[in-house]
Amino acid sequence: MRIMGLDYGSKTVGVAISDALCLTAQGVETIERKEENKLRRTCARIEELIREYEVGRIVLGFPKHMNNEVGERALKSLEFQAMLERRTGLDVVMWDERLTTVSAEQVLIESGVRRENRKKYVDKIAAVFILQGYLDSLGT
Repeated sequence: MRIMGLDYGSKTVGVAISDALCLTAQGVETIERKEENKLRRTCARIEELIREYEVGRIVLGFPKHMNNEVGERALKSLEFQAMLERRTGLDVVMWDERLTTVSAEQVLIESGVRRENRKKYVDKIAAVFILQGYLDSLGT
């Protein structure tokens, strides 16, 4: 069973998948949409990836504020969690994602990726950080 990591944003969802042993996370893609609340195609693509990679669990980034409060973005993530659980029948674990986007940006800068190209990769890399943090917590 593989685990899927998601970085849910207002117009994108970064996707990462674990290896079969659930030791490492690899970035798969960034799903884009034109409007924040238009999630039908986004969910359909996630369902395709679940079948393709034989995913048994989803880890969804939970964007709490630095002071640990739950804001509007985190509430939208909880709504997305409920939708994914209904549609996929899988457990969706919420995982603290504070600073993952900042870390992803830093990796891209250090790798020499030009500013205009970073947007294409940042959400996918953030999803890798979310999933890898969860995998590391499992202690396998």
